[in-house]
Amino acid sequence: MWDVMMWPILACVLLPGLLVYLGLHVVRRGIIFIDIAMAQMASLGVCFAVMKHMDLDSPVTFWISLGFTLLAAALFALTGKRNGEVPQEAIIGIAYVVAAAASVILLSYSTEGDEQIKNMLIGNILLVTKEEIFRTLGLFVGVGLFHWFLRKRFLLLSFAPAQAAASGMRVKLWDFLFYATFGLVVTSFVQIVGVLLVFTYLIVPAVCGILTARRFGARLAIGVVLSLIGGVTGLMVSFYKDLPSGAAIVCVFGALLVLAACVGLAVNTANKRAGA
Repeated sequence: MWDVMMWPILACVLLPGLLVYLGLHVVRRGIIFIDIAMAQMASLGVCFAVMKHMDLDSPVTFWISLGFTLLAAALFALTGKRNGEVPQEAIIGIAYVVAAAASVILLSYSTEGDEQIKNMLIGNILLVTKEEIFRTLGLFVGVGLFHWFLRKRFLLLSFAPAQAAASGMRVKLWDFLFYATFGLVVTSFVQIVGVLLVFTYLIVPAVCGILTARRFGARLAIGVVLSLIGGVTGLMVSFYKDLPSGAAIVCVFGALLVLAACVGLAVNTANKRAGA
């Protein structure tokens, strides 16, 4: 077992922490589906590379995918909730649908189009290599340090946007920096695990943390722990039950979300009784 599962397990242990942190920002901003839209934009770049008969693992393919993602980052930064009556979720939804449709069209030129669409959606974490893990980890560490040094601005922008605007922050520029680094993380991770797992890792642990804790640090810690449990447990279930690994991980995360909701409800009820 270990010779097959070692690198997938290591990927589930080393990589998800940054996604939980970004997921807390995404949930607080109320743009839940931006991750899946950004992931789809990254996939659109990969589809373009496939149409041009490029190697999926080549640096050129990565940069093309990142270029599509940065275009989405610019779009979402310019069309934030502060800029008009059209909700940003509408823009995000439109971007996702158009990117998904364009991906299907581009892959129709490939003889392996159907298989590529499947791989983009559910990925295959079992095929992850040592080189992919440590290359992605290095990138995540760089993005994490960037957010750490500028955490006050990013936290203010996500958790107190009115105060950020009143303080004179260049909101659109900082929004773009957030979306650009977010897109860089998504572009790297989607090539390993697929669109559905990117969405799962970004949103479910963050929501679990929000349901069970009040402070940002506690939410982050809970989310990271649950992301480790969900990923490794899902891999074990897929191995022993001979199930698709991506789908198994998503379902385990769904069970963890139900458990977190029950724990949160119990804690809230106990707090209310104690205050009564």
